[in-house]
Order: sequence, then C-alpha cells, then structure tokens
Amino acid sequence: MADSETIEGTELQAADIAVIIGYFVAVLAVGLWSSLRNRGSVGGYFLAGRSMHWIPVGASLFASNIGSGHFIGLAGSGAASGIGIAVFELNAIFILMLLGWVFVPVYIASGVYTMPEYLRKRFGGQRIRIYLAVLALILYVFTKISADLYAGALFIRLSLNWNLYVAIIVLLVFAALFTIMGGLTAVIWTDFIQTIIMLIGAFILMIFSFIKVGGYSAMVEKFFSAVPNTTRYASVDYNYTQCGYPPDNSMHLFRAADDGGLPWPGIMFGLTISSIWYWCSDQVIVQRALAAKNLSHAKGGTILAGYLKILPMFLLVFPGMIARILYPDQVACADPDICFKVCGSRSGCTNVAYPLMVLKLLPQGLRGMMLAVMMAALMSSLTSIFNSSSTLFTMDIWRRIRRKATDTELMIVGRVFVCCLVAVGIVWIPIVQNFAELFHYIQAITSFLAPPVCAVYVLAVSWKRINEQGAFWGLMIGLVSGLARFIWEYVYTVPPCGEEADDLRPAIIKNVHYLHFGILLFGIVFIATIVISLLTAPISDKHLTRLTFAGRFDTGERVDIDESEREEMIEMEAGKDNEEVQNGKPLTKNVDASDVQLDVIEPQFPWWRRALNWICGIEKMQGPEMSAAEKAAIEAKQTSIDEVPFWRRFWNINAIVLMTIAVFVWGFFY
Repeated sequence: MADSETIEGTELQAADIAVIIGYFVAVLAVGLWSSLRNRGSVGGYFLAGRSMHWIPVGASLFASNIGSGHFIGLAGSGAASGIGIAVFELNAIFILMLLGWVFVPVYIASGVYTMPEYLRKRFGGQRIRIYLAVLALILYVFTKISADLYAGALFIRLSLNWNLYVAIIVLLVFAALFTIMGGLTAVIWTDFIQTIIMLIGAFILMIFSFIKVGGYSAMVEKFFSAVPNTTRYASVDYNYTQCGYPPDNSMHLFRAADDGGLPWPGIMFGLTISSIWYWCSDQVIVQRALAAKNLSHAKGGTILAGYLKILPMFLLVFPGMIARILYPDQVACADPDICFKVCGSRSGCTNVAYPLMVLKLLPQGLRGMMLAVMMAALMSSLTSIFNSSSTLFTMDIWRRIRRKATDTELMIVGRVFVCCLVAVGIVWIPIVQNFAELFHYIQAITSFLAPPVCAVYVLAVSWKRINEQGAFWGLMIGLVSGLARFIWEYVYTVPPCGEEADDLRPAIIKNVHYLHFGILLFGIVFIATIVISLLTAPISDKHLTRLTFAGRFDTGERVDIDESEREEMIEMEAGKDNEEVQNGKPLTKNVDASDVQLDVIEPQFPWWRRALNWICGIEKMQGPEMSAAEKAAIEAKQTSIDEVPFWRRFWNINAIVLMTIAVFVWGFFY
C-alpha cells in the first residue's frame, strides 16, 4: 500500500508462483485423466456417461455455484451490511432437497439431456424448448460469465501487475480447454479437486482473520464501529456522514419488510422462487445431478452440496466483515471521490474486502494458494457454463437447424460453440468493467426473468393438466412483464449514499424491491398458465408417462405428443434407420449415451487428422452396434428411479438432519 487511500498491485514471490504452478499441474492432470474415460460419445461428453459417484456430483454442484463472484460478492456484502447476505446460501439448502427429491426423479425417469428437452417431452412442440434454450444462453453469457469475469479481473488487478486482458484471456482459454477436451467428466472431476482447494484456502484465511481481529465476539463488537476516518471526523455539513456506518441489523438474517437490501418477504418467497429456477431448472446445475449413476447418488450429491452451503457464511461473509474492521478507510469508504481513488468505483469499495485480506494477512506461499483458489473458483464456474451451454446449443438448437446431423458433427459443434463463448466473453470484458454493482445487477436480472420459468417448471412437474398453450403464453406474459420492469428500472441511475436528493426514480421502482417484484411476477404467470390451460384442451395421459412427479413410476409406454417430431428425433439418433419403429419398438426412445449409435471412423488418417480427432473427442466413435435388446436394457437402467431401501432411508435421514441444522443456524442469527 502506497498510502491509506490507494490500493496498488502486489508482486508474488517465488513460493506463490510455485503454489500456482503446482495447482495448475494437478488440475490439468486430473482433467486429462478423467477426459479419457467418457469422451467418445454424446452421452459421455454431455452427461459424463451417467456414471458419477455422489461425492464428485455434490462437489461439482457446490463448485459450479461458488465462483469467484461469490468470493468477491459475499465478502463484499458482508463488509457492507453484515451477515444478511448469507440467506442466499441457507435458502439454497432447502431448494437442493427439492432438486434431489422432487425434480431429479422426474428428469431421470423421462430420460432427458437438457431442461428444454424435458419441456418438449412434457408439452410437445418446439417453441418453448427453443425459447428457454436461447434465454438460458443469453443469461449465461451476460450474467454468469460476466459476473465471474468481473470478480476474477478485480482480484487479479489487485494481486498482480499483469495486463488485465491478458490475464482474463488466459483464464478463459484454460477453462475452455478442459471443456473442449474432456466434456462433463473432466468438468466434474476438476470441480471436485477445485472444491477441495477452495475450502482449504478459504478456511486458512478465515482462521487468520479471526486471529487478527481477536475472535468472534470481538468481530461483532468492533464491526459496528468500523467507519472510515472521513466519517469519524466529518464536519456537521458533510453529506456522507451517515454513509460510513454499518446498518444496525447487520447481525440479523431476518430484516424489516421495507429494508432496502434484504427484506424478509423477498427473502422468504422471492428468493425461493429464483432459487428454484436456478437449482431445479438451470442446465448448469441439473446437468451435474443427471450425471450421477442413479437416483441415490443424485440425492447424495445434493446432500453433500447442502452441507457445503453452510460454509460460505463462515468462510466468506465473516472474513468480509473483518476486512471492514481492519481496513475501514479502504473497504468502508463513504465519500464517492475517495472511493474512486481507492478502487475505481464511486459507489463503494466493499468488493475489495476479500482480495485485500488475502494480500494483507497471508504470508508468501499461502498468498499463492489463495490466488489459486480464486482461479479455481473462476475456472470451475466457467467450465461448468461452457459445457452446459454447448449442451443446450447442440441438443436444443443445432439439431433443429441440422435435423440429420451425424454424431460426429454434434460433437464438433459442441466444441466449436465453446470457442464462440470464449470469444463473446473476451469481447464483453470492457462492458463488464463498467458495472460497479454487477452482483446486485445479476440478482435483479434473475428476479425479472426467472420467475416465469420457475412457475412453468413447478406446474409442469406437479400437475398434468397444464398444457403447451398455457405454458407458452404464461412465459410470454412473464417475459413482457419482466422486460418492462427491467427497462424501467435501468432507465434511471441510482445515486450514491448521501446524494438521495438527486434520486429521480418513481416510487414504484424505488420502493418495490426486485425480490418483491419476483413474487408478483411468479403469481401472475402461475395464474395465467393455469387459466389458459383450463380453457384449452388437455394433454392425453398416454403422452405424460413418467413426466410428472405423480407419474414418475409409470411403467407404460410413452407416446410423444408430436409423432412427426418423434420420427425426426429417431432419425437423428439412429441415422435414417427406422426399421425398429416399424417393427413395433416402443416410441419412448430417448437420446442417451448408450442409445445413440456413433459413426464409424476409419483409422487410416494422417497424424494431424488423428490428433484433431482426439481433440474433438471422436477418436473412440467406433465399435460394434448393439442389438435392440441391449439398447432397451441400458435405457431401462439409466431411466430407473428405483433405490436400494437402505440408501433411500440413509439419504432421507441426512436430508432431515441437514434441514434441521439450517433451521438452527437461521434461528440463531434471526
């Protein structure tokens, strides 16, 4: 630190560099090893061959959610307003149980790759599936990728003297490399090792933080007096006197209904709606659960992820609060001009809390470990998004454009699309830098766009009377309503603290929290979808076999709603050979790793062609064709939701214990 107001970059020492190199070597080795196991098939690339154990599944669920944006955002929000932000993590525990016990059984029984594909089977037609696939890709690029790039760039800027664009491009290319070469298996296994690194590094910093501040009781006592000198010694007419103080409810999770940050109705209901969308219908998350070898392992993965979600409050939020205590003039700056000098943002510098703790508290070597942790978090999130986005584009969009695309083409298109996402991410970097409040911006965007999708998924899984017309027009009503609020919201600029007199926003925007709007939007779409469905023809029961929670154990044959679409899907899967359909084979044939027969590739290629095939993961796409009976047996196994009684009871008990712990923590910090 050159002075008390300006943060400068810090050069890493030899021990730090050694730790970072060791990290990259270890993760690369694990990723390449795992990539050799399930690369040569569509199911292996996109769903890890549906063979993953519950431990890597749970670790991947956690790592896919906890990106560098969480390290920066949770610690920064903790520094700004205390423990309230931890409700996002505690709420997720209950929603993860919904994922494992309600949604995943339906998804497995229906035998789908992607979430839009489930809606196609549930409702028929293509417009809902394509709309949701495009919407998901837009959200991935402009919210998830943007947030992680912003957070990662902020940490690198404060930690290293690298050129910002060079550092981000290297990280993007490295993350894309894992996804291109290994598919979901490599992503899940690298997530597993990176989760371990993240937890170890964050735990070490938490210990250093509490030692430095004097323990938990000292942290609570000192936090409320952690104000910058500009506030402590301000004159009477200073506009920003009250802006440097932490809120009085900083140690409470439940806050007033009119609280500007985290109102309790919004947290209890609005956040739950957004969380159901994220954890139960978002491709990035659900894809991990579908990669489990069976339903018990999927439940175990959600349980493990739930236990891990208790940790961020202690590993990230509390250290963020301690950063405010130790460095109030930087983290808690109140004057916009001073904040701009400190971190380049006039809206505040709480986002520098976690990086500042790493640079100030940790010795060499450990500093390198935490930098590796941040890189792990960033790349974990990016690899998850890259893989899931390529799955959505390939399975839900490209196969609509190229109906007779071969499996080789599908595999290559998935890789190429990842490269396109990398390019979009790089182009988006300058725009990302302009968003000082990106974390809150993303939460607001979610509340504007996610509730309609949540309403449709909840109704689709729970009630068979909902039909395509109701779902589609419910989504359209929700889209128009959400976009109207979004545009209206960002037409105005929110003034910084101390300049409220310049606030020109109308009361309906200023006083209606985005989480409260999410509740209203969910209700509108929920009612509209039901009314329109009741006014139109219902879907025949023969089309709904194993597509709702109540019918997940049905044993009859499902007939696709759109027969012509079914035949086109089978043609794409089996390569123009419809003899099995003509001979009476059940029409419920699903796109699956073992169900799709792969193109035979002649091995007599020059070395450069063989190398290219290996990179694209199609060097194994050859072998004897399975019989119809073998295909049916594998399909039945992979769509089965039967469980061993011991493991069913074991995970049920664990779910009760986990939710009890979450309720206790929530009650303790009410």
